[in-house]
Amino acid sequence: MGFYCYFVVLFLWFSRVSLIESEKSGFSVELMDPYSSRSIFYNNGETQLQRMSNIVNHSINRVHHLNRKFSFSENKGTETTLSPYLGSGYYITYSIGTPPFQLYGVIDTGSDNIWFQCSPCKPCTNQSLPIFDPSKSSSYENIPCSSTLCKSDVSNHCSSGETKKCEYSYLYGDKTYSKGDISIETLTLNPNSTSPISLRNVVIGCGYQNQGTLEYVSGIIGLGSKPFSLITQLGSLADGKFSYCLVPILSKENISSKLSFGDMSVVSGPGTVSTPVDDFVAFLDAFSVGDQILKLPKSSIANAIIDSGSTLTRLPADVYLKLESIMASSIKLKRVNDPTGYLSLCYKGTIDMLDAPIITAHFRGADVQLKALNTFYQVDHEVVCFAFLTSGNSPLVIYGNVAQQNFLVGFDIKQKIASFKPTDCTNH
Repeated sequence: MGFYCYFVVLFLWFSRVSLIESEKSGFSVELMDPYSSRSIFYNNGETQLQRMSNIVNHSINRVHHLNRKFSFSENKGTETTLSPYLGSGYYITYSIGTPPFQLYGVIDTGSDNIWFQCSPCKPCTNQSLPIFDPSKSSSYENIPCSSTLCKSDVSNHCSSGETKKCEYSYLYGDKTYSKGDISIETLTLNPNSTSPISLRNVVIGCGYQNQGTLEYVSGIIGLGSKPFSLITQLGSLADGKFSYCLVPILSKENISSKLSFGDMSVVSGPGTVSTPVDDFVAFLDAFSVGDQILKLPKSSIANAIIDSGSTLTRLPADVYLKLESIMASSIKLKRVNDPTGYLSLCYKGTIDMLDAPIITAHFRGADVQLKALNTFYQVDHEVVCFAFLTSGNSPLVIYGNVAQQNFLVGFDIKQKIASFKPTDCTNH
């Protein structure tokens, strides 16, 4: 799409989106880990090992989606290889429609759209909570194929029926799929608070054919930089800026994480470092442990994805093996096998027992020091594993959410900057 056409599409779209409550310079929402005991999805009968195995499995599968999104796969068009299993996805509560209908969506910097399962769906995924029925909402409106909105996204196309509605179709790497209508609707953030944030005419995907491993929540809330992500559709309310502070997984503090937008999301002050990013892709030159520096290959330096939806940090095989060797030679605990069957470097003990050296991630212009909390993962009550893994033959580096725990991580998608600040997220 040429620049002029793209500008016209954005102008027409922004002219439709309106803020119902506008006197705000920023806001925050609760960002929930589905395995937290505070979560409505918490399964008291599930063991920690089962939870951790699910989370690691998701993180391993997710690399396929990111390979495609950032052009490392030839499989393009209306298909995507995202694995939507939500085992490690942080989610928010929001409402859709008039009257408001409460939903739960996984926040994902690796996605560029907002979509959820709708009723009547055939087939439907095994969603544990009620499904949104657009026929009961007075503000729901389908987008016709003739609309510039339908023509502005490669994942959108026209239906074959008489109505000629705008549709989306996402096919996932594990054969999960979602198909449905591209529509506009009223979306409300912080729906249960005294100061909800409501937006009219938000572009959403309403899925009528859904099948596969989508669990816990109703769909995805994309924070990517494209026109139909949440951050872009928030317009001046966010001004292209958001930040999150991730409380450590299974934290004993029983406190949720926080996602902030606009002026409330600015990351600054002592300890803050910043690096250039483009669509969450950063320059990552090397990792170091003490005076040992592991430089990334040239094909990987500009392909480091700062990803909130992946648990593990994934590295090219040769860099990972060198880093694992350094860590193994530095830790004195008894080495054991990973009970999940996925991870390579595990020890008998807990993170508190680890005397692990600090790993420094050398982003362009920003050195981020990672403590044991950011580099090891409590798989079971007595087994702790290295939260890094090889990315195989892919040049992609995925900087996962374990590495981001207890950091205030901010993005300005207009200025194309990511910032990191060490922070106790239980008190943020």
